[in-house]
Amino acid sequence: METLQYALRKFIYSIPLLFGVTLIAFTLMVYFGPDQTYQFLSKNPTPEEIERVRSELGYDQAFAVRYVQYLGDLATLNLGNSNSSGERVTQILVKHIPVSVALALPGFILSVVLGVSIALIAAFYRGTWVDKGIMVFAVVGMSISFLIVVIAFQIIFCSFYGLNWFPVQGWDVDSVGSYLSHVTVPTMAIVFVALGYNTRFYRAVIVEEMNRDYVRTARAFGASPVKLLFKHVLKNAMIPIITRVIITLPFIVIGGNIIIEKYFSIPGIGQVTLEAIISGDLPIVKAVVALTAVLYVFALILTDISYKMIDPRVSYK
Repeated sequence: METLQYALRKFIYSIPLLFGVTLIAFTLMVYFGPDQTYQFLSKNPTPEEIERVRSELGYDQAFAVRYVQYLGDLATLNLGNSNSSGERVTQILVKHIPVSVALALPGFILSVVLGVSIALIAAFYRGTWVDKGIMVFAVVGMSISFLIVVIAFQIIFCSFYGLNWFPVQGWDVDSVGSYLSHVTVPTMAIVFVALGYNTRFYRAVIVEEMNRDYVRTARAFGASPVKLLFKHVLKNAMIPIITRVIITLPFIVIGGNIIIEKYFSIPGIGQVTLEAIISGDLPIVKAVVALTAVLYVFALILTDISYKMIDPRVSYK
């Protein structure tokens, strides 16, 4: 009951944040987004035809009216229809978000698990050649462009110039085997790039925890280094680790991996959003922006709740 009350209170406090994000995004879309008027007109339209199309698109209304209407649509989940295809925006989200999640989630999970594991090894052997070698690998992974990694992995694993083990493009998930064949190379690319960032961050957190007084005291009393690392240090370092993991989730759910989706022709929400931005399909863009803001707020609430689960000393007050 206390957790539910805290979550509700936190969400109410986050409403100004939602207003701010939606207002900024809506302003940018209205004043700097593409104008779709001439996409629905003939080659030589008359002023009356132009005025009619602008009225149908809502361009003739005042900014405040359009923004209030936008907020009302979000509150009632009436996200409208795509200007390009005419399809309901909710149907587009329901159809494409699971694809992005299925694409990005394996790489996300593996990069977190491997990042924590490798960071523990680096922290345990801090200052030795093992630690330095891991940090060199992490820096190299962080320095290489994600696009370069995607292209290189596609050539190595998907083309006749390389091993040709996996399909080059497309997204066929009729079976587990088909899904694994399509998701393997994108997962490897995600892990390769994210592992460097994760390893450096997790190592820094773990090393900072290893410098605490209780660790030095435990060592003075002869505590096992391995048991101390896994049972106490890792547990006490989980708050920043969990924070990083949970805060990243909304961008996986709604953003997917635009570069991978575009390069491998995967119909995820990232590619749909990119095409909507280019074409000026505002209903889709507005829905994605709003959904990202809402998911981010829920991620913040979930992060705070997880603190209590990890450390009972944390108070909701």
